[in-house]
Amino acid sequence: MMAFQDTIKFIQDKFQSKDFIPLHAPVFSGNERKYVMDTLDSTFVSSVGAYVDKSEQMIAEISQTKKAVAVVNGTSGLHIALQLAGVTRGDEVITQALTFVATANAIHYTGSNPVFLDVDYDTMGLSPRAVSDFLEEFGEIRESGTYNKQTGKRIAACMPMHTFGFPVHLDELLQVCNSWNIPLVEDAAESLGSYYKGKHTGSFGQLGVFSFNGNKIVTSGGGGMIVTNNENLGQKGKHLTTTAKVPHPYEFVHDEVGYNFRMPNLNAALICGQLEQLDSFLANKRKLANEYADFFFESQGIIFRKEIENTKSNYWLMAVELEDLEARNAFLKETNEAKTMTRPIWQLMYRLPMYKDCFRDSQKNAENLEERIVNIPSSVRV
Repeated sequence: MMAFQDTIKFIQDKFQSKDFIPLHAPVFSGNERKYVMDTLDSTFVSSVGAYVDKSEQMIAEISQTKKAVAVVNGTSGLHIALQLAGVTRGDEVITQALTFVATANAIHYTGSNPVFLDVDYDTMGLSPRAVSDFLEEFGEIRESGTYNKQTGKRIAACMPMHTFGFPVHLDELLQVCNSWNIPLVEDAAESLGSYYKGKHTGSFGQLGVFSFNGNKIVTSGGGGMIVTNNENLGQKGKHLTTTAKVPHPYEFVHDEVGYNFRMPNLNAALICGQLEQLDSFLANKRKLANEYADFFFESQGIIFRKEIENTKSNYWLMAVELEDLEARNAFLKETNEAKTMTRPIWQLMYRLPMYKDCFRDSQKNAENLEERIVNIPSSVRV
């Protein structure tokens, strides 16, 4: 008998399948087809179209921000958000090593260097204490910004990632960043529909970025969105992501180096249909999370990861914590062999060859979580 047979059976029962159960499959049960066909009929399938504008308006409203900018994917959104926050070549950006590679890659695209600091055990996201300790030891406030005394580089931004939709301790992190005059840019790629003290993630920093990749809670196939409460930054973001083209009836005038990061109207139509169902998706996933929490409460050696006080998670990817690395590997092997997809948390960024020489602190919590956290099937059930 398999050690995790009860867990596998529970998941199969919840998804009413003994065939392959994916980690997070998209659900298209609303107006997606209608809106996509509308773009085909209109012939406006590229980067200009009514659904691009509508998707930006919808995300601004959902995220409680003043301006949203649709982009081709979340990674490009992070790249531009960092640039808008003032990050330039040779700077440093504080972030976490326990994250998807896009977080570190976006920092690299700006020509700056990631500084990997530890996460909090309860949120799995960037620890305000770790950031404060780092800055107390290495930070120095100068007229032109905060600098790393050891490297001489400017610390240009701090970019936490809301892991699996669990918000980081935003009040404390903002307090640290503000006291050191460091802009906060939220990697909110996984947290659409998540709240911290009643306020949506992505709306706390100078800028935030969401992802609409195929495995996200809502999807446009690809796609992402930059959000901000600074309308000037929002307008600048729109300009940069649309090749920095100056509006003109027919002339091609570009006033700086821009990027072709525009979301096509075809994809925007899809996300509009998905966003109309966000509330029902969130309720559906919360029901599943509660069922998992009740089940794993009785299980020996497995902890279901739940939202913490003063937060509301979207439960994008649901996660369990195993006793140790050996138990984690056994769980992964047995569930996947049973066609029930599970996945380990990411390798820490400094284990990857391109980031092995970046600064990191002790990473006590991150390394502990890396050995124990596994994602389990989290799709909206239909």
